[in-house]
Amino acid sequence: MARDIASAVREICLSFPQAEQFLSHGSPNFRVRGKTFASYIVNHHGDGRIALWLNSPAGAQDFHTRDEPRYFFVPPYVGPRGWLGVQLDKGLAWPRVAALVRDAYVKVAPKSLTAQLGRTIEITPPTRVPDASARNPLLAPAARRTIDRLRALCLALPEVVEGEQFGHPVWRAGKRSFAAAYDHGRGLRFAFWVGVDRQGLLATDERYSIPMYLGHVGWIELDVLKGCVERELRALALDSYRHFALKRMLAAL
Repeated sequence: MARDIASAVREICLSFPQAEQFLSHGSPNFRVRGKTFASYIVNHHGDGRIALWLNSPAGAQDFHTRDEPRYFFVPPYVGPRGWLGVQLDKGLAWPRVAALVRDAYVKVAPKSLTAQLGRTIEITPPTRVPDASARNPLLAPAARRTIDRLRALCLALPEVVEGEQFGHPVWRAGKRSFAAAYDHGRGLRFAFWVGVDRQGLLATDERYSIPMYLGHVGWIELDVLKGCVERELRALALDSYRHFALKRMLAAL
């Protein structure tokens, strides 16, 4: 029995022949013979959605998004290729969700596998109502308390402002971000600039890792769930701030 949306999605997607689950950028993806037919995406870049992105047949995206925008949308990145976004917490009937996933599977699966398809799975609809933290894990009480620690340290520095980037909080010295907090499905992380020369040393500590996209320019991320102390956060924030701050800001320290 599916008790929440994530388990319902998994039950549907793995019901098809040779379907398998893997992680991509922290989100569950489902594929058959190496081809992805569905991705389960929660709060992508702060959009607040609990959704499936489906590799749907030609014309399905336009048809569904035009007729039922409450349930369907054009997802970023893969939308121009015809993928369909399906909101899972807006009341769409789960037999329809299962049928849409089946269509996506049939689109990419080889005929030898689609020939094995029987009736579409019938699942018990999820009963667990998602709260705000399910849509955005940064809103969970523990995460908010931890982020508040970093917020206080950053905003105490001269001319720092808080902003938002891709749905998560960042702190800027002037126009340049020097600290960020995010959760891309692997737990709360804080990110700072430390310089390429220090990345390797910090990464010997299992709490630290070099992030995607920003790692090549000297950023590091800290797995907050594995522990951090006030002095450590203050040093990381201050060093990163010094790298990006203007001369007048440094003079005001």
